[in-house]
Amino acid sequence: MEGFQMPKQKTHRASAKRFKKTATGEWKRSHAYTSHRFHGKTKKQRRQLAKSGLVSSSDMKRIKQMLATY
Repeated sequence: MEGFQMPKQKTHRASAKRFKKTATGEWKRSHAYTSHRFHGKTKKQRRQLAKSGLVSSSDMKRIKQMLATY
């Protein structure tokens, strides 16, 4: 088994474009429902959707696995 190397862990590129790590180690994400049809949403909804959110604890394991190299 000489010369054998384990395969490299690759980053899930679609996830890398959607999530950013904060200084405290949490994962930041953007909200859904923000691309069109704003006339059906209230001003308050539009304002709150524009802000970023954090990944929930139930999704954290999957996100960390996809972005293991980050």
